[in-house]
Amino acid sequence: MAALFVADVPFFALADGTLHRWDGGPKVTSTHNGLLAATPTGDRSAILTAGEDGRVCRTGKCGTSVELARVPRKWITTVASGYAGAFAFGSGRTVWLHEGAGAMRVLQHPSAVEDIAFAPDGSRIAVARYNGVSIHSLGGDSAPIELPWKSMNTSVTFSPDGRFLLAAMRESGLHGWRLQDGQHMRMVGYAASVAHWSWSAHGEWLATSGASGAIVWPFEDSDGPMGKTPLELGAREASFVTAVACHPARRMVAIGYADGLIQTAEINTECETVLRTGGSGEITSLAWDLTGTRIAFGSEHGECGVIDAPI
Repeated sequence: MAALFVADVPFFALADGTLHRWDGGPKVTSTHNGLLAATPTGDRSAILTAGEDGRVCRTGKCGTSVELARVPRKWITTVASGYAGAFAFGSGRTVWLHEGAGAMRVLQHPSAVEDIAFAPDGSRIAVARYNGVSIHSLGGDSAPIELPWKSMNTSVTFSPDGRFLLAAMRESGLHGWRLQDGQHMRMVGYAASVAHWSWSAHGEWLATSGASGAIVWPFEDSDGPMGKTPLELGAREASFVTAVACHPARRMVAIGYADGLIQTAEINTECETVLRTGGSGEITSLAWDLTGTRIAFGSEHGECGVIDAPI
């Protein structure tokens, strides 16, 4: 479900509800009876998980798991982390928002919640759903801002500077809004739906899966990708990009493919370096450590590991 680093320790979250980590050797923590969602906290000091047991848990570097919330008889299908202890999670048409020190708010939506994302400054959350995205402010009960778009919007992300909001759709392609004026953006040219995306270190580029290569969109100026052609990095005729992760400091993207191969590609020069030649299943998750020297990966068949990147 997710490969990531908690501080400097690689974690691998599996669908059976276990968290495997390599900390001086292999170690396992059981967190859920069926895992449905996992994400790092904003400061990367822990991992938040949610599952079929109606629980949201926080697990730190040492593997100690603490229950943060419980909603009986609900499958918690998405979870998001903010700052200062804020987090949100969703089931069905409902999102529960915990603002840190305050009480839990319950936010209802007109259709099933697919994904939740915190704004970079932690002041808002965006909720992806069928036929639109809802934006809720923290610290009050004001009505949400509704951004309608007739599609099954499966995931959502703010640009790191907070100027743009993007939604991935079950259909191929992305749809976005410039939040200052509501200007729509369509980002097309994909062979399949975009299941993974990653922002570059300073937010100038957005790397995405869903094609034979990593599709990388420019966000350097006020218009973002509007009217611009994206880059395509690491295109391969015999396979398909299934996961991407941008380097934490450099203009470099780690790219995982359906045949298990992993490589890096430079955004400026398009120089490519193969790190793993293949495996038994498609790459489902990639993550750099904070130093940008190691990559954690996981595959649909349960393969996982850590690669020393030749930077």
